[in-house]
Amino acid sequence: MTSEGEHAELHPDIIRRMQEEGHLIGNHTYSHMQLRKSNREVFKEELIRTNEILEGITGQEVVYVRPPYGSWDKSFEQELNMFPVLWTVDPLDWCSSNVDRITEKIVGKVEENDIILLHDYYDTSVEAALKAVDELLEQGYTFVTVEEILFD
Repeated sequence: MTSEGEHAELHPDIIRRMQEEGHLIGNHTYSHMQLRKSNREVFKEELIRTNEILEGITGQEVVYVRPPYGSWDKSFEQELNMFPVLWTVDPLDWCSSNVDRITEKIVGKVEENDIILLHDYYDTSVEAALKAVDELLEQGYTFVTVEEILFD
């Protein structure tokens, strides 16, 4: 689960709850900015600022980043000691309000060890996520943190 710094500042209680429930807290920049050649330093500053906010809330170092739009500079891995987490299934939930269609795109595409991209900003995405989880659990899938997928 990733968090934008702006939202984390406004809702530290949600970040604490996510941590208490065992979710892996990751960085999603401060303002959901897309990395471009022209804004590399500002993007880097947003990552650092968001890490500071998240670490202040959780007391733990943040090493994972889900870069908005999937734009990443590999040199940040060394510079910031951060590891990008991208996705393998994108149901395009941000451009649909049809819960069943979003759910179908998830359930129909997902395979073992996939990472699903969803946006909790949209109620339809949240509803589709809950439906997809139920359907995938019925099919025998289990859900784990990104760390478990990448490093176990």
